[in-house]
Amino acid sequence: MSTQEGKYNVKAVSNMLGIQPGTLRAWERRYQIIAPPRNEAGHRLYTEEQVQILKWLVDKVNQGFTISQAVSLLEQQPSDVRVQAEDHVTGLRERLLQTLLSFEEWTAHELLNEAFSLYTVEKVAIDILGPLLVRIGDLWENGKITSAHEHFASAFLRSRLGMAFSMLPVNRLLPKTISVCGPNEWHELGLLIFTLYLRRRGYETIYLGASIDQKDLPVVIDEVKPSYIFLSCTLQQNVQATLQLVDQLKQTYPSIRIGVGGRAFDEVDEQIKKTYGAHFLGQSKEQWDEWLKSNEKYLSKREKTM
Repeated sequence: MSTQEGKYNVKAVSNMLGIQPGTLRAWERRYQIIAPPRNEAGHRLYTEEQVQILKWLVDKVNQGFTISQAVSLLEQQPSDVRVQAEDHVTGLRERLLQTLLSFEEWTAHELLNEAFSLYTVEKVAIDILGPLLVRIGDLWENGKITSAHEHFASAFLRSRLGMAFSMLPVNRLLPKTISVCGPNEWHELGLLIFTLYLRRRGYETIYLGASIDQKDLPVVIDEVKPSYIFLSCTLQQNVQATLQLVDQLKQTYPSIRIGVGGRAFDEVDEQIKKTYGAHFLGQSKEQWDEWLKSNEKYLSKREKTM
């Protein structure tokens, strides 16, 4: 989701920043520092960047500046505010990493609570937890942390992501999806983050995770009748088996759109990219957006011709 897209109403921003809605409106009228987009009902919806600008101004006021002085400072260094916002995300991620590697579960909960109070579920998952999972995996693979550290951190993050997933609403008008790890895969947190992204967009998503017997997958497909199936592969040795499953699914369910993702597909050869490129989801939210957009158009055209 773009930082320019409005997502927080005035009450949410008021609660996050600890200032009255009337004060927010007065600042906007008097100083014209931000112009929140409005929804169809005419209500203000603040963007991520606008919330960070307001937070910066509140911090300055709390330090003793008047609001006019704070606005003047802002006009002199607007780019610094955006840098500070990204620095805050990076700092949260690093503090969370060190806390998990020290087995400080309660502090880790507090840090994640702070993250979820400031940012959307999608931003926390993609910009904080996603890179954190990659970092933990790299540390373990390079022998810099033990398997105990990796298991503790993964179990903690899986639990919190699962809690966030269950709280997101579903748009019943959108197609159903299934998310499952490829054959022999057990790295499932990346898939869970992608599934959280789908749920954030309103898709009804059946998350199967890892260790699913391949012969059981058709049973679930026949029951759910999804429009999309998403497969995840992290280990290079499982790429071929995952792509074979893609071929089998395409042959058995030609109307279902199949997407594949995971770090293992970053290093495949050009022939595989050429053959299966239309199935590759990519690694960023922007690439996921583009993949879904193109496939939504395909499904829409198919429905019109049926």
